[in-house]
Amino acid sequence: MSQKTTYIKDLINGLRIRDIFLISDAQIRESKNGPFWNLKLQDNSGSVEAKIWSPLSQAFAGLEAGMFVVAGGMVGSYRDQPQLTIEQLEILDPDQSELEISDFLPSSPQKPEEMMQELDYMVAEHMVHPPWKKFCRKVLKNEEIHKRLLSATGAKTVHHAYVGGLLEHTLAVAKLCMSICNNYPQVDRQVVLAAAIFHDLGKAWELSGGLKNDYTDEGRLLGHIHIGVEVLEPFLQRSKELDNKLKLHFKHLILSHHGEYEYGAPKRPKTPEAFILHFADNIDAKMNTIFAELDKLEGVESNWTPYQRFLDRYLYRSEKSPCDNNPQSDIKKSEAQCSLPLKA
Repeated sequence: MSQKTTYIKDLINGLRIRDIFLISDAQIRESKNGPFWNLKLQDNSGSVEAKIWSPLSQAFAGLEAGMFVVAGGMVGSYRDQPQLTIEQLEILDPDQSELEISDFLPSSPQKPEEMMQELDYMVAEHMVHPPWKKFCRKVLKNEEIHKRLLSATGAKTVHHAYVGGLLEHTLAVAKLCMSICNNYPQVDRQVVLAAAIFHDLGKAWELSGGLKNDYTDEGRLLGHIHIGVEVLEPFLQRSKELDNKLKLHFKHLILSHHGEYEYGAPKRPKTPEAFILHFADNIDAKMNTIFAELDKLEGVESNWTPYQRFLDRYLYRSEKSPCDNNPQSDIKKSEAQCSLPLKA
């Protein structure tokens, strides 16, 4: 079996399936009936928890993240989420099975190269100080950085945790920052944009990406904020035209974008520009998480999500205001943004 036909987003209670999945997490645990496997299976549409109960569990000694398997069984429900009880399991060799890897890795709906191009357009539009424009383009066009950014995930879990997620988040934060700056003309929008583009650059080294998307040694020991400053420092040193005080302010924005010490910020924001970046970063991370959970309610009767640990609350799918259908309205129906269904 090498052709995938059933995707996790389509799993419903009572459905019997047999298809190919990627193991993203595997833990052996004990119950009163014997050892069992607690697995997380994924494809490009999402992930699902799966169990292999004893005695079948004892037939598999070395399941681990990164393995491709053909899993067969019945879809049930646990805490309002699908859960697969595996009755058959076959481990696949990806080299011999002709698998399409893109079937198993969630990815941004936006094309990475197009997002990179859009960032360059923003640099061209907003960077009126030539040293800032030159610095940003030098970093973005660096071969290794460019390659890493195209495929990097925005996180291991929670927000933007998919291929292209880092670029998607970066672009959204940059746009939010410029929008906020429009309301406060006294702020330095150029340093805000430079920091927005590179605030999470270290994540391209913090996380391995690929099938496992786990933390690297560098990521666990240093973290993405420190790594990002390290990667940027040689470019700052070579930028002789850029004033040292501008470089200092830029690094402060990078170091303080998490806002508070308890959220991993080495420093708290101390300038208007640093506050703008922090709040824009927080808004986009939260919105991505919220919409991802609300999307899961599609086809579900309840308007409430399960409890969201990272947000410390339940989320509600609210009724949307109808669009204005008045033919005299200046808003074209095709351009109306209200009451549109959430993208899958």
